[in-house]
Amino acid sequence: MRGLRIGIVCPYSISVPGGVQEQVLGLGRALRAKGHHARVLAPSDGPPPDGWVTPLGDSIPTAANGSVAPIAPDPSAQLRLIRAVRDEGFDVLHLHEPMVPGATQTACLLKPVPLVGTFHAAGNTASYRLLTPALKWLASRLDARAVVSAEAEALAVDHLGGTYEHLFNGIEIERFHDVEPWPTTGPTILFLGRHEPRKGLDVLLAALPSLPADVTVWIGSDGPDTERLRLRSAGDPRIHWLGRLTDEDKRRRLRGADVFCAPSLRGESFGVVLLEAMAAEAAIVASDLSGYRLVARPDQDGLLVEPGDPQVLAEALNRVLADPLRRAELVAAGSARAREFSMDQLADRYVTLYERVSTAAPQSGGWRRHRPGNRRP
Repeated sequence: MRGLRIGIVCPYSISVPGGVQEQVLGLGRALRAKGHHARVLAPSDGPPPDGWVTPLGDSIPTAANGSVAPIAPDPSAQLRLIRAVRDEGFDVLHLHEPMVPGATQTACLLKPVPLVGTFHAAGNTASYRLLTPALKWLASRLDARAVVSAEAEALAVDHLGGTYEHLFNGIEIERFHDVEPWPTTGPTILFLGRHEPRKGLDVLLAALPSLPADVTVWIGSDGPDTERLRLRSAGDPRIHWLGRLTDEDKRRRLRGADVFCAPSLRGESFGVVLLEAMAAEAAIVASDLSGYRLVARPDQDGLLVEPGDPQVLAEALNRVLADPLRRAELVAAGSARAREFSMDQLADRYVTLYERVSTAAPQSGGWRRHRPGNRRP
């Protein structure tokens, strides 16, 4: 079999931690392991993480959906994308968040080869409200559309119309399970997420007075609220502020934690980080959001609680920490659940989609250079 040549385009800086970026890199690794020539094209604020990642330039932090998106809408990044697509001779481009300004919008506009778009965002976004007619036209350039959740589909259908295939987010099970755990000295809770209101770190810190004196709370990442929150909790020796973690350190912390806490308030279309924690064998305590319920079934794969209530969150955390049997049940169920979302299975489903659109869609002229005879990487 000859492998497909697949360009995976990400509008967000690949060097900044994020759910979409992790999906892009994980999918790229899975496709390459299956013999396909997969290459990621994305902004990068520093050296790219792998040799098969083509950096498109630095990103510009941009406010979006209650967060900050590291995108690159500048002309130089678009020219790098065009040059890379021309040189690589891809069979298909896979655009993650195709309506985000930058590389994915440019790919939709020019449509050099058949296009597959995956929509991740959920909730309410100003760009969709304000730019619906233009975005509808861009979306019409896609040969196939996929969504990671019903919430993401609802947002896309409301503003763009069209039909969508449901393709779950995936995780690389072995990368989270087969790693040396970070050493601990007692019960440990881990939080990972940008320090901004919607991620709910305020709620976790407000729950701390009700947690045991011997608990350790690891807080990863950073954000606009970091200094305020550090000042608020200054003097509590149980809290360890970790800052931004490398990919390896993140996996080791997940593997070492007893409980992974995700107290988000809104805007979570799919709980990839919950799946990662499950694969690493951490028990889950998270907000009862529709995106999280897609992966963590309440009281089976994790304890899901009312968002924004510190006391309810503290009760759930105490229940898991104080009951080793219950914690073991959650870990076992979570591990089995994570395997249902294997990146390997997801890659197979995308390959079927790539083959379908590359066969059915008309080819654009003038873009493809000489194609190597052997299309394997």
